[in-house]
Amino acid sequence: MYGGGRPPSHQDNLRAAIDAALGRRPESFGDFLSLMRDAGYTVDAKRKHITFLLPGWKQPARMDTLKGDHTEAAVRERIRERRVLSSGGKVSAVTEPHHRPGLLIDIQSKLQQGKGPGYGRWAKVFNLKQMAHTLIYLQEHGMDSYGELREKTAAATARFNDLSSRIKGLESDMKANAELQKHIINYSKTRKTYEAYRRAGYSKRFHDENAESILLHKAAKQAFDDLGYGKGKKIPSVAMLRADYAAALEEKRKAYAGYREAKTEMCELLVARENVDRLLNIPATGRERETERG
Repeated sequence: MYGGGRPPSHQDNLRAAIDAALGRRPESFGDFLSLMRDAGYTVDAKRKHITFLLPGWKQPARMDTLKGDHTEAAVRERIRERRVLSSGGKVSAVTEPHHRPGLLIDIQSKLQQGKGPGYGRWAKVFNLKQMAHTLIYLQEHGMDSYGELREKTAAATARFNDLSSRIKGLESDMKANAELQKHIINYSKTRKTYEAYRRAGYSKRFHDENAESILLHKAAKQAFDDLGYGKGKKIPSVAMLRADYAAALEEKRKAYAGYREAKTEMCELLVARENVDRLLNIPATGRERETERG
């Protein structure tokens, strides 16, 4: 029985049979079909879509409806990946990658294990309700191999990190832009006061009476010097800076919408992978650190 008391469907059984046939390492797609016939399936490969039929089924199951690692294209690729040309030109088998064919079946079987000795301890450690949510998530997204789950988790994490870095970069640019605008405005407002201060021979009394304006002017000039302005590099206008700021703000707004979506997808995949790892006892060694969860 499967999750929720549901017996395995024809497609569930067909996926398991496909994985079992591939586990025997067929050399070609034709060999694979022969293995499926040996397993009791009637195979029709003459039509546009390959179908499989077992005695007792009312209708055959089409291979293209299986999705994930069990479509015709995916099976052909899985067969190709098992063979490589050695340096001597001979075909040799490839060591099976860290991959769990029929992942959904593995999960459902594990969840439906007999409640024998030790089950209570295991159930306390593992949240069965959370795993059921993970199983539904994997089914809804058509993921039935550990390799696919791993790759999608890595891709979602990379996308989230890229967007996060982009947003931080935009925020840094906007902060620098706002600071420069402030210094340009302060410099313009205090220029006459500072010129008068200079004409007064840098009088202490004049300084004390206009200290705030003089300090703002000096701070602005120091900022320009630090940024390399005044040495062949022209200070931009406030209007130009405001236009750049508005463009960066709009880009950040669009990026942030993608960021929220990417974060949700990444978190869902990380939780799903962590649950699968724990349930199927996949060792921690060799697992990538997917992200800095921030």
